[in-house]
Amino acid sequence: MEKRVTGIGGIFFKCEDPSQVKDWYKKHLGFNTDQWGCTFEFKKVEDPTKSGYLQWSPFTKDTEYFKPSPKEFMVNYRVENLERLVGQLKEEGVTILDEIETFPYGKFVHILDLEGNKIELWEPIDEKLLPE
Repeated sequence: MEKRVTGIGGIFFKCEDPSQVKDWYKKHLGFNTDQWGCTFEFKKVEDPTKSGYLQWSPFTKDTEYFKPSPKEFMVNYRVENLERLVGQLKEEGVTILDEIETFPYGKFVHILDLEGNKIELWEPIDEKLLPE
């Protein structure tokens, strides 16, 4: 079977006050936070000269971004060839919530798992996340 998910791309969760949560993680755990949360860099196993990234982001408790899932969290998975994967998922009867969107740092789409958890799939362009 060909690769579908290649790793975790992000961890998103709801909280009462994202600013306070980011400050707490910065103070107590050393997170280098910004307006979005914290971006963690890792080296790719297949080519250690290249980096990959994982995003950690607290959202407000009333965010609409996780809908239609009522859950308090959402996981972003890194994938290869998002168009092909979405086609396969459609054939397998997986609920696709939206159309693929393209940004300078990659392509995204959202799906639901069998328990209604919203999942974000991301085909990253890691080079676009590097500081200029």
